[in-house]
Amino acid sequence: MSSFGLDYSAGIAGSRCLLFDGHGLLYRAFFALPVMTSRDGRHTHALLGFIRMMQQVLRCWQATHAAVAFDAGLPDKRMRLLESYKAQRPPMPPSLREQIEYVHEYLEAAGIPALSVDGEEADDVIASLVAKLARDQRPEILIVSSDKDLYQLATSRVALVSPTGKTERMNAAEVLQKTGVQPCQIVDWLALIGDSADNIPGVPGIGPKIAARLLQQHGSLETIWQHLDTVRPESVQVALRQHREIVNRNVDLMTLRNDLPVEPQALQDLALKAPAGEAVNDFFKRYDLKSMTPEKKPAAKSEQQGMLDLDT
Repeated sequence: MSSFGLDYSAGIAGSRCLLFDGHGLLYRAFFALPVMTSRDGRHTHALLGFIRMMQQVLRCWQATHAAVAFDAGLPDKRMRLLESYKAQRPPMPPSLREQIEYVHEYLEAAGIPALSVDGEEADDVIASLVAKLARDQRPEILIVSSDKDLYQLATSRVALVSPTGKTERMNAAEVLQKTGVQPCQIVDWLALIGDSADNIPGVPGIGPKIAARLLQQHGSLETIWQHLDTVRPESVQVALRQHREIVNRNVDLMTLRNDLPVEPQALQDLALKAPAGEAVNDFFKRYDLKSMTPEKKPAAKSEQQGMLDLDT
């Protein structure tokens, strides 16, 4: 058995690859747990939460393959299209930034690839890897993220799952049920409603339900523009006319790239192996993560409370 609680020697029917949004997982852990430090003063609460959530999700879905994608800057193209793209977000707290290095150390010890492309965002890295794997190796792919931009990647074999280890998956059918549109319509849907999380304005007065109704009726933005005179109510038609340029810009902003030079690209390079126990245990001891070591020592009070918070 590995430290993930999976028996790799027994083999698992089929291939199931989990792709994690690394920064999304880190931020969730950072704000969910109380501040913790190692004996030498290094912050470790985001690190601990990251490892806990990753292990929980890997166990839940019995993954055979996995990788973690990280942001490595904001793309020049998106910044040229919208200077205020993600500008509302506060800088990463220093105590979180320092833990990114520790997370990479853990992933190396555990044998899980960490992926990034200079100047690109994790969502585009994930989209590029999904395109490669779906075309060549065709495993079941589960994207571990709560980012609705990634809904556009959903198919019958590509789904989104929660970072908290819940067993629901959102594939193409669930995306349609949740949003009212197909994954192939998600970019048009987001272009109409905008995304406050990324500081992208949409069309005033057009929310998710109205946008879904428009796309259900017309199929795509292109068809909406071709039949704009028929759009009702008139207030929606007027709003679309006034904000057509913004909507078209949003399409470019929200379409994920799937052609980045992501390495590794072969499914076999993402295979989960039983990590070298000594390397992983040495890592846990180095950062005073006592609850993670085989001795199963009682966790500190703040650590116990943090695990409860992550499960809620």
